[in-house]
Amino acid sequence: MQGQTHALAAIRGSYSQFSDKERKIADFVLADPKNIIHLTINQIADELNLAESTIFRFCQRIGFKGFQAFKIALAAEIVTPLKDIHEEIEEGDSMKTVSEKVFHTNMKAIEDTLGILDEAAIERAAAEILSARKIEFFGNGGSGIVALDGYHKFIRLGLHVAMNLDAHIQLMSASQLEKGDVAIIISHSGSTTDVLEVLRVLKEKEVTVICVTNFAKSPLSKEADIALYTVSEETDYRSEALSSRIAQLSLIDALYTNLMIARGDKGKQAINNMRNAMSQKRL
Repeated sequence: MQGQTHALAAIRGSYSQFSDKERKIADFVLADPKNIIHLTINQIADELNLAESTIFRFCQRIGFKGFQAFKIALAAEIVTPLKDIHEEIEEGDSMKTVSEKVFHTNMKAIEDTLGILDEAAIERAAAEILSARKIEFFGNGGSGIVALDGYHKFIRLGLHVAMNLDAHIQLMSASQLEKGDVAIIISHSGSTTDVLEVLRVLKEKEVTVICVTNFAKSPLSKEADIALYTVSEETDYRSEALSSRIAQLSLIDALYTNLMIARGDKGKQAINNMRNAMSQKRL
């Protein structure tokens, strides 16, 4: 169920799964959300030449009980001042103010991502990972750091996990995977050349692809078997890829924790093995 103040985030995050009629509604809302709160369901239906029931089902699809609940959430999202939550950084801001704004932006990215979290997608991703012969993380640049963090966590699960930061080696490694393996691709845009080259090889090899990305309409999300979405906004001083990294890390953390619980005693034993090995590093 979507949170009450995440109407727009819910639409953006689910966009790639929408039907043509649903996308027509989504585009209409996203184009002028302020206008929507002043319209009736009948007016929107007439404007889009759709049945009222189609509008109603759309609202339910993104997590609301109906059109009125959706409008209330949308109004709260638009009318509530966002200055204290996500405010543009200005040249005259003090270091404390800049720091506060950075923290607020990161918190908003996590909150918005939680608002569009797809429980079914998390469950499917966990099931695929648990049954995989091998799991490999892929990512470049900032997303590569998140992929490395994922590898650092998942290796504690006692599963066969791999990751390499070099783009050429990633491509070579992808070519050695096969059906029954799982690839986890981290990419903010979901459209960089390196990522799409790896994706092409993985699809040819029939590898199950799980992606963590910020754009629901990206080539990556369209081709991935399971897509997990983040939501973040851009400012003049911070690209949206910076705050999305925090949301990506949180998604990976959530997936890891669910997997550890699902692994039960095997997961606990893997953790103990890791702790025993690492204890030799301590004086």
